Amino acid sequence: MKQMEFNRRQLMALMGSAAVTAGLPGTAFAQSKALKFWAPGIARVGEKDWSTMMQQAGIEIAAIAKSARADESIQKMVVGDGNALYDAMTDNGGGMEDALASQDAIVELDVSRIPNWANVEDRYLEGGAAADTIRYDGKVMAIPYISNADSLAFNHDVIGSEPDTWEVLFDEQFKGRAALQNDFGPTLTNTAIYLKQTGKQDIENPSDMSEAEVKGVCQFLIDMKKKGQFRTFWDGFQNGVDLLASEEVLVASCWEPIQIVAGRKSGKDIRYGTMKEGHQSWNNVVMLTRGGKERGMEDAFYKLANVYLSTWFGARTLAGLGFTPQMKGVVEYVEAETEAFDADTRGQIKDRLARKKERLAVPGNAWQNVFPTQIRAYQDWWARVQAA
Repeated sequence: MKQMEFNRRQLMALMGSAAVTAGLPGTAFAQSKALKFWAPGIARVGEKDWSTMMQQAGIEIAAIAKSARADESIQKMVVGDGNALYDAMTDNGGGMEDALASQDAIVELDVSRIPNWANVEDRYLEGGAAADTIRYDGKVMAIPYISNADSLAFNHDVIGSEPDTWEVLFDEQFKGRAALQNDFGPTLTNTAIYLKQTGKQDIENPSDMSEAEVKGVCQFLIDMKKKGQFRTFWDGFQNGVDLLASEEVLVASCWEPIQIVAGRKSGKDIRYGTMKEGHQSWNNVVMLTRGGKERGMEDAFYKLANVYLSTWFGARTLAGLGFTPQMKGVVEYVEAETEAFDADTRGQIKDRLARKKERLAVPGNAWQNVFPTQIRAYQDWWARVQAA
């Protein structure tokens, strides 16, 4: 992946459909000495509140729930009051660090203040495959806390086989029992990967398609949709879980945690495959806001960042929701922590890591990109897919 050329036109196109989100009321919040952290629930492990994370970091955290929409986040931080409200924040996918850094909404990080940076996966070091996902203009602007290569969930109890291709989503035998995500980013990228690698369409870069390529991918999906191939386009974590757990859907492109929770809920053998054509790879990162630095919250931020790069966090996010750890040494850690991880959990962790390595090694993988050059074409054609 090469560093994204981010520009104002892309910013305005992404922000165009969203209103500025409302600020949080009251002065007590603004004056709190706790690290004001704008983040989703997936950024924590341990208790359902943030108490376990606070204990590990040795700081107070005032967590504010964050939506999954990149446009809302960008507006809040660039033209809204985000820097007055938040000391630190997570992103919503590939490219947000570029957008926020280009607008001086976040600040450069000093990784020497993060002891566990020494254990970060090599792909994040300079020259690594994911190095640019945490940098802007060569400067480290973020630290990664989770990642994955999104794939296909399938009900093995019913199918009785191990699909290794996106073809099953478009195969007539699963007509009306297939589902895609209701999000143009992953759905168009993974469909483009499939069409490119199978030679069905000429696509240069599935992560950053031309207007003509976007049109071709969306027309393919529109044709499939009109034929009744898809049961639905799932929208939201619980919706994705329920569709698989109820057997309403047998194959679905989805996040790995959806597959894991659906299997737990239903008791069915719902698995997550490796697609030979490739996958959309992504990571989520944590950033220090300009306002956070101005308010003197750097020490607290670096303590939290150190937790995110610890094997303590990596093992638990992998065991709980199946996200890829961002540091080395997780297997060794769980082998030593026998009281925290029983034999079944240790085996599950090793299996998940092995399958993740398989997915990450597929040549057709493409990085997530929430700021494609022709973002307006993505938005316009996705609206046509939705309306078909």
